[in-house]
Amino acid sequence: MSAAVQLNFVGVVNKAGTQEAQVLIYPEFCAGLKGIKDYSHIIILYWHHLRDDAENRQTLLVFPRRHATQEEKGVFACRSPSRPNPIGLCVVELLKVDDCVLTVRGLDAFEKSPVIDIKPYIPRADSFPKAHAPKWTEQGPST
Repeated sequence: MSAAVQLNFVGVVNKAGTQEAQVLIYPEFCAGLKGIKDYSHIIILYWHHLRDDAENRQTLLVFPRRHATQEEKGVFACRSPSRPNPIGLCVVELLKVDDCVLTVRGLDAFEKSPVIDIKPYIPRADSFPKAHAPKWTEQGPST
């Protein structure tokens, strides 16, 4: 079953970088930031716009390049940007809120990546200390 959906981008990555990045929220969505500065971390969902083509959307098996594994994995078992729906997710530290601009640390999106949504990181709901993952994920970047 395939269904059409409407996706409204709420902003764009204005400045990229894992040490410090800026996310510009479009004026019509800026009111949605009310209260966000009370959080130390937020979750940013973004669009892998550089992988939004027919070939990348058909990719189901990949070799995770940023991790020490030579074994092919399914895209749903890793965070490859090539996938049926090129959605990225990143937990970032919120450094500053200035009007409609969020300054964050730890964002792995590229400049001009459209932002789909922002959610607060809530440790009680989003942290699972006893969670486990395959050994190959222990090496490489944090995202």
